[in-house]
Amino acid sequence: MSQATATTQDVKSWNGGHSPFNVSYGKMMMWFFLLSDAFTFGAFLISYGTTRFFSAVWPDPNKVFHSFPFLGEANAPLLFVSLMTFILILSSVTMVLAVHAGHYNDRKGVIKWMLWTIIGGIAFLACQAWEWTHLNHQGAWWGSFTDPATALSSFEHFFSADKAVIAQHGLQATHDFYNYFFTITGFHGFHVFSGVIFNVMILLNTINGKYELRGHYEMVEKVGLYWHFVDLVWVFVFTCFYLL
Repeated sequence: MSQATATTQDVKSWNGGHSPFNVSYGKMMMWFFLLSDAFTFGAFLISYGTTRFFSAVWPDPNKVFHSFPFLGEANAPLLFVSLMTFILILSSVTMVLAVHAGHYNDRKGVIKWMLWTIIGGIAFLACQAWEWTHLNHQGAWWGSFTDPATALSSFEHFFSADKAVIAQHGLQATHDFYNYFFTITGFHGFHVFSGVIFNVMILLNTINGKYELRGHYEMVEKVGLYWHFVDLVWVFVFTCFYLL
């Protein structure tokens, strides 16, 4: 075989520009981004778990998260956060339907399901805003508890431990709990907010027929990967802060 013939065959078998995994460049980069973001969330949650493990006392989530809008002082442990979780999971379902519609170049279907996904994201953010506001009205915020007497008298009912242990470790535990809570849920909330913005942009492009001109709706699938990642992260946040 001549050198010229071998070179021609090499070019035919490997001419570049194609993914060996049949994944587009955009999808591959989205997976890389989500992987790096997972490391960030993982570091936050591992740090939280380590702090809690070595703490002698810790706030009881059933006592911290027991309120529900418009129900006054009704004791409804975890009911509100369960609603938040349901809303976010439901928005993940509508995103799946939007991606499915995109695979069939169903422009109207993509518009309908993307709109419902955006509504779900906004509803989740509204719920989180209410929760943060409610906790802030109770005195909870980053580093708010500077007076031990006030902190322990106001938040002693959040702990399930001996009063002597609470008096010794309760203030620091309260500090740590709320610092981690607002940081991690705030970081997740920023991701949800960013996802809503991305979804609005995709919706507008779909309405304007931009993806029909391209002949595919891959952008819907890429933003769908991001949205599912945000939903998956919430499962871990929900478990660490509200259940354990």
